[in-house]
Amino acid sequence: MKELFILRHAKSSWDDPALADFDRPLNHRGKEDAPLMGEHLKKLGIKPDLIVSSPAKRAKKTAKIVAEKIGYDVARIEWRDGIYEASPQSLLYLVCQLPDDAKRVMIVGHNPGLTMLANLLGDVAIDNIPTAGIVGIAFDAKSWDDACRMKGHTVLFDYPKKLKREK
Repeated sequence: MKELFILRHAKSSWDDPALADFDRPLNHRGKEDAPLMGEHLKKLGIKPDLIVSSPAKRAKKTAKIVAEKIGYDVARIEWRDGIYEASPQSLLYLVCQLPDDAKRVMIVGHNPGLTMLANLLGDVAIDNIPTAGIVGIAFDAKSWDDACRMKGHTVLFDYPKKLKREK
């Protein structure tokens, strides 16, 4: 069994129009939503064996905040340049190459690639993964190379606005 958690970065700031997209930080809402999602994942008992993230500032900060909340060593996060602006095919290739000793993996990145990846691999149609939203997909597979070639079962789709409505 393999489990993939696809986490979109939290809401980013557009306050500085001169700032490169890669360097945009989290805005106020993003700084609230990232810890909220981390706490939610901790309550659900979701702690990945591996977190792989885009190094873009907003994704990096989201990954670090969530990692801290779930008790994952921030120093063990793998930063992959290829996740930034990645096509769904590039993300799928990344999934195929994940180490098989990692049963549970979280990828932190950006839309539209993440939503397309969730639809390629999961069995629930998702129009959009909102900022700080997470999709969990379980695969009846022994290797990531097998998992990336099949439809998994979408077991989780949560995002901050949904959690706030449920409170």
